[in-house]
Amino acid sequence: MTTWTDACNATDIEAEDVLRFDKDGKTFALYRSPDNKYFATDGLCTHESIHLADGLVMGYIIECPMHNGRFDYRTGEAKGAPVCVNLKTYPVKIEAGRVLVDLG
Repeated sequence: MTTWTDACNATDIEAEDVLRFDKDGKTFALYRSPDNKYFATDGLCTHESIHLADGLVMGYIIECPMHNGRFDYRTGEAKGAPVCVNLKTYPVKIEAGRVLVDLG
């Protein structure tokens, strides 16, 4: 079942950047890619539970601010040590200038 949640304005996220989004006690990370597409993942690194929104986005990679583990935010795939567990990803769509995330 699809449950779309209004997360933010599309303009709240700069290109090649990340924004923290909290809902029902859980943290998510929202991304805007260099080609102006939007993505969402769990918001905490799978290695040490650090907020990814404090990390660095380079192209399609989010780098954790603590130990520099890297993930491809499009797929959640762990791309660099010390992370070895993938991130969960969530469908995203833009409607009327708003970022909607399917958290279902």
